[in-house]
Amino acid sequence: MTNTAHTTLNWGIIGCGDVTEVKSGPAFQKVPHSRLVAVMRRDGAKAQDYARRHGVPNWYDQAQDLINDPEVDAVYIATPPGSHLEYTLQVAAAGKPVYVEKPMALNHTQCQEMVTACAEAGVPLFVAYYRRCLPSFLKVKELVDSGAIGDIRCVNIKLFHPAQKDLTPDNLPWRVQPEIAGGGLFFDLASHQLDYLDFLLGPIASASGQTANQAGLYPAEDLVTAQFTFKSGALGTGVWCFTVDPAQFKDKMEIIGSKGRITFPAFAPEPVKLETSQGVEEFWLPPPAHVQQPFIQTIVEELTGTGTCPSTGVSAARTAWVMDQIVGW
Repeated sequence: MTNTAHTTLNWGIIGCGDVTEVKSGPAFQKVPHSRLVAVMRRDGAKAQDYARRHGVPNWYDQAQDLINDPEVDAVYIATPPGSHLEYTLQVAAAGKPVYVEKPMALNHTQCQEMVTACAEAGVPLFVAYYRRCLPSFLKVKELVDSGAIGDIRCVNIKLFHPAQKDLTPDNLPWRVQPEIAGGGLFFDLASHQLDYLDFLLGPIASASGQTANQAGLYPAEDLVTAQFTFKSGALGTGVWCFTVDPAQFKDKMEIIGSKGRITFPAFAPEPVKLETSQGVEEFWLPPPAHVQQPFIQTIVEELTGTGTCPSTGVSAARTAWVMDQIVGW
């Protein structure tokens, strides 16, 4: 349990960009015993605008000012991965709990530094792998854990996206700039999938892969293939391609067991499908309006001593290690 000066946990956000508009930001105001009291963005005018629109009392254009605000009990770092290490070290040094966006950092080495810094400071570190708390993904876990498809044999991932239109060397999204994102869209999207598999089936013991930049639209990889082995003995494969024709879009995760299989999307609005000798059953479990809200609730519960969050710096660092192995770093 984290001791706070308030009956309600007061949050500050560093980096109030797009992800905080709907996915996460409003949840801090809606979760019981939680309140958003300060936001920071280097562009002060944008920070002020965000604060005004979301009813946040304080805004800053310097991260250290938000971190030092005595009203801020815990800090959510919602910047691109390239600055996660720096801000995490600062928040930990201030003795405040850290909640950081995914991917956790640029690479596994940085993740280890973050875990160590928070452990030495005696503060918890959480990472935004919120699929661990979403209804459809919890349903898949329920089915697997109940033995609905028997012993798990293997998993397959396929994620095919068309290339973003109008990309130019001078106008590249940060997600395809390795020095900011750690890699390309594989790091941004596959991290969710691989972390969920860690939650579902346990840690991955070994991984390898191949990467290519076939379309030459940006510096990062645009095609990744992988194979991996879970400590449990189950095997896995994955293919991620981000330059297909729109008609070839695919978002499919497949869990194959000795008595059936489960298929479900990682991102698309489609049902969980259970196939066994008894037939086919579908489960439609849409996410909440603010997809991080159930996950943020678990953080608040842990920090106030009433529950446990399922995604920590330690578990998220495992996912970073797997990605590093796949891309050969």
